[in-house]
Amino acid sequence: MIELAGLIGLGFFAQWLGWRIKIPAILPLILIGLLIGPFSTFFTSDGSKFIDGDKIFHGNLLFDVVNLSVGLILFEGGMTLKLKETKNVGSVIWRLLFFGTFITLIGGAIATHYIMGISYRIAFLFSALIIVSGPTVIGPLLRNVKPNSRINTVLKWEGILIDPVGALTAILIFDFILSGKPNELFTFFALKGFVLLTLSGLISGGIAAFITTKVLNQRLLPDHLKNTVILGFVIATFAFSDLLHAESGLLAVTVYGMILANSKVASLKSILSFKEDVTLILISFLFVMLSSRMNISDLEALANFHSLFLFIVIIYVLRPLVVLCSTLGTTLTWKERIFISYISPRGIVAAGVASLFTLKLTQGIAPITPAQVEEAKLLLPLTFMIIVGTVVLQGLTAKPFAKLLKVTRQEPNGILFLGASEVGLFIAKILQQYHIPVMVSDTSEQNLREAKRHRIPIYEGSILSDGAIENVDFSAYGQLFSTTSNNEINILGNRTISSELGMNKVFRLASKMEVEMHNLQKPQHLLFRGKHDFIGLSTLIRKKHQVKHMKIQKTMDQEESIDFLDQLDLPVFIIHENNYVTPVTDSLNEINEGDEIVYIKFNE
Repeated sequence: MIELAGLIGLGFFAQWLGWRIKIPAILPLILIGLLIGPFSTFFTSDGSKFIDGDKIFHGNLLFDVVNLSVGLILFEGGMTLKLKETKNVGSVIWRLLFFGTFITLIGGAIATHYIMGISYRIAFLFSALIIVSGPTVIGPLLRNVKPNSRINTVLKWEGILIDPVGALTAILIFDFILSGKPNELFTFFALKGFVLLTLSGLISGGIAAFITTKVLNQRLLPDHLKNTVILGFVIATFAFSDLLHAESGLLAVTVYGMILANSKVASLKSILSFKEDVTLILISFLFVMLSSRMNISDLEALANFHSLFLFIVIIYVLRPLVVLCSTLGTTLTWKERIFISYISPRGIVAAGVASLFTLKLTQGIAPITPAQVEEAKLLLPLTFMIIVGTVVLQGLTAKPFAKLLKVTRQEPNGILFLGASEVGLFIAKILQQYHIPVMVSDTSEQNLREAKRHRIPIYEGSILSDGAIENVDFSAYGQLFSTTSNNEINILGNRTISSELGMNKVFRLASKMEVEMHNLQKPQHLLFRGKHDFIGLSTLIRKKHQVKHMKIQKTMDQEESIDFLDQLDLPVFIIHENNYVTPVTDSLNEINEGDEIVYIKFNE
């Protein structure tokens, strides 16, 4: 019990550490697992590990726990692939998916076979495992580097879409191995078994998605049971597919998630949020445990020139070849192509699927030779080598490399709004008149409908959630205006998003108490200089008014600026010569010559 609790606690600590130092969580998860596992043998008198996953789960129980955990992770990954979101990602990303899968699969297998001396069956499986990237590793890296919008869009969408594609490719390759004979790569028997296994997965996943859609759309489940029942559906689908054909469960739950993601289910967002929480728990526990299971001998097998050469070929030969084939004839510059070629971190799906396949191949489930069993033992350390190598190397060098190539983004002039309230939409509509990018975030369907009516881009849901921070493109939005009617939410919004944008880039409405603070110093970064709260502003903007703008003819210091602003009915923001906007607040130091102030004049 103590070891199990230790694994879970250390997993959560690794997740927090990754968030705190702004690196993908998979890196501290693996490193902590290695520290309490193989590396800890140097500090014990009998050479035992501090924590060993094999002592917690024995035999088939370990296999079943990992198998089901990876299935749930792949289901959640499948639910992230929404086809309607892929229509606008551009031909470059589609080509990256095609060439990335094909070149990495074929080139990686050939390189692994000749460099490491591994048979083609295991080599193809390894190359399939390293196709994936994933938003959990690429997201933190992009937020740290801040590349320009074109690079950001390409890498972000490649990371989202390649996860289920790569996982599906790895599952199909593994299923083909299971369906074959020990010494033959392609046989009629293997093809027949592969087809049956694939059909079992597709049919099981399709049936599960159909039933789930019907149940949810006909509201046959109360809200408080939806998430847990869907979790039960996923587990049942996994088990049912395995009954139809052994080892088809992973394919079934991946297909299940992908179909469900593209169906018209009203409560899909809450289901996905719940699955993300479950996946976080599983990942935290799974990778610390699996890392702890490795032995020093597994790591020593990689301490040679061959593994280093394989890493170089995969990262610095195959990846640039993928990007070159995908970007020919596009408008991307050579500097942008070089940087995209440099960024290819591997993530959680690769580690999870590699761990599961290693267990299966080394426990005699697959029809492979004893020599191939020994080769299969290298799958996990090889995959971890690629993951740790890419995350560490690219995490440390990507930002200076981007600055060297001059592909970092300029200061974005877009404004993100917390709350599609009457006040927020009022400011957003004015900003749109001056061609300033805006986006409003809200959980209220009524507020979002009003935003859509005015053709204002929306983020449906809370911008404060981890998922929102992962998905919002901050390359376009450099400031936050918190404009909800709830002051606590506004304060929380500024505190949360300031970690992404910086404290001097987040602003909020004043509370009623702050408006009435005449003798005390008010907090900085209050919109409208803290003179109006939500209710006061709502009352003001309902009056007849005109949006005015004025070109500033001379630079004014802070005192002159305040005197000037006091003469205007409702100053809103200032547009600088580079089309950058700053709101009118008490932290405004000066107004420069050439700036344009936008204000509201109320009709008498």
